[in-house]
Amino acid sequence: MSDTRSSRRQRNAPTINDVAAHAGVSPMTVSRVINGEQVVRAATRAKVDAAIAALNYAPSAAARTLAGGDETRIGLLSNPSSSYLSEFLVGSLDQASRSSVDLVVEKWDEETSIASVVAHLQRGRIDGVILPPPLCDLDEMVEALGKAGIPAVAVATGRAPSALAAVSIDDRQAAYEMTRHLIALGHGRIGFIKGNPNQSASARRFEGYVAALTEADLPVQDELIAQGYFTYRSGLDAAEHILALVDPPTAIFASNDDMAAATVAIAHRSGLDVPGDLTVCGFDDTSLATTIWPELTTIRQPISAMARAAVEVLVRQLKGRRSGDVEAAEHLVLDHALIRRQSDAAPRMRPRLGGR
Repeated sequence: MSDTRSSRRQRNAPTINDVAAHAGVSPMTVSRVINGEQVVRAATRAKVDAAIAALNYAPSAAARTLAGGDETRIGLLSNPSSSYLSEFLVGSLDQASRSSVDLVVEKWDEETSIASVVAHLQRGRIDGVILPPPLCDLDEMVEALGKAGIPAVAVATGRAPSALAAVSIDDRQAAYEMTRHLIALGHGRIGFIKGNPNQSASARRFEGYVAALTEADLPVQDELIAQGYFTYRSGLDAAEHILALVDPPTAIFASNDDMAAATVAIAHRSGLDVPGDLTVCGFDDTSLATTIWPELTTIRQPISAMARAAVEVLVRQLKGRRSGDVEAAEHLVLDHALIRRQSDAAPRMRPRLGGR
């Protein structure tokens, strides 16, 4: 008797077609709203949400699965920078929830073999993978995932492979704009701390720095350039090296906020005022940029938005594979912004050494 009542309730329950008719849209549009896709206009989304509420509609597990729903498992291989990863997780988790997919975060380090990582993903029945740096730049990883038939989206890469979907910013242009900003403030000797050479975005940021100096007829001086690895520790070492020069720069542009924060620490330890004696700028605009003093002038890379976009692109790619509608890999370039805070200023006039 209870089975009969249950089946009757199921037959009388509103369907996705009922919601579509009530809202005056197509069933595909309803599906997109349910799965959190951002392509739906806000007014249309509001109509669908109102129809869902009015009809007390609850999508079935089967419907969600067919639409790429809660039985879809996406893997996120973690980035070693804690500040970067926290921003990345916010966006990834938010969009995974909106898209009704499971997000599985997997730890990765350079000591782990790529073959074992891919095998682990396969055992975990992962349908697709988000690749933040540096994994997005590992050709072996991209090739191994391709051979295993696991779709992936590269995030924050400086050289997106044509066959791989990617979400990034224009790192070269962003670094160019920051360097031009420092030149406009009056800085002629600008130090630069490079990012990890295993990430293509590092090279692009250095290219932007060089391009801005060259355009302004300022020399690119090797002594003002130090190698970093996107870690706070490497930033300390790089800043110590640059600030120990007989004629140190009046500004240092670090390739990420971790290294910029380390530069501020070295400046303070050396008795330098930031920005009075030394301007320091970073890149990324992670939470660290506003938790140190003075707060960092930096390039805002929309890390959370990039992560959300990557999940959305991957879900769309998985749906296309299931339906046999395979399109060319998407390459999204999001906007960046130069954010001015308290760590930059015009250089102080200093007397020349030796009274010259």
